[in-house]
Amino acid sequence: MHQATTTTGGHVLSTQGHFLQRLKQGHLLRRLSQLYVGLALYGSSAALLVEAGLGLEPWGVLHQGLAERTGLTIGVVSIVVGAVVLLLWIPLRQRPGLGTVSNVFVVGVAMDGTLALLPEAHSLSVRIPLLLAGIVLNGVATGLYIAARFGPGPRDGLMTGLHRRTGRSIRLMRTAVEIAVVVTGFTLGGTVGVGTVLYALSIGPLAQLFLRVFALPPASDGSTVVATGQPGRAILRS
Repeated sequence: MHQATTTTGGHVLSTQGHFLQRLKQGHLLRRLSQLYVGLALYGSSAALLVEAGLGLEPWGVLHQGLAERTGLTIGVVSIVVGAVVLLLWIPLRQRPGLGTVSNVFVVGVAMDGTLALLPEAHSLSVRIPLLLAGIVLNGVATGLYIAARFGPGPRDGLMTGLHRRTGRSIRLMRTAVEIAVVVTGFTLGGTVGVGTVLYALSIGPLAQLFLRVFALPPASDGSTVVATGQPGRAILRS
């Protein structure tokens, strides 16, 4: 009788362990899906802003300006700039995650792919909806990939790294970096306009909204698989 009870108890524990393992695998799969869907949508949203031609987000201005000067596609420039920014993490002692490295490549590829599929937009009746759709989609994408908790993008990590090394606020670091990026990009031929201002005013609230929408509960054992980097609220603080 005692042996049967022990056997049954061992079977229950084994079943529970198997169930927990499947839960962890499902949790990881959902996080990975959110990460890559979010990054792909981020690249597509950037392409919509480019096609609208009414002003890009700060880093997009730099990417477009460099693309104009080098003859490379804007997606390839985004990849190159992302890789260079990632190298700046070394002296800042930042630790990249899977999401950080994936961000460098997936966003640029998705941007070029979307631009290749989009027809040219000439009238404001088409360009304005493209601009608005690009900004909202960017907020959705940001919420998705940050909520996956695989580490910040290289540009966000640069700002949080500067914050830790200098002791200055994230708001100041972000403002200083993005002003420098916009001025440089505009000088090189990037597009600055009403879209740039509208993006700056709306992306923070939009990203925070969708960060809550796509927030994931922690794994049952609290593990994160990779370093998660800075909290979303710190990255999105303007």
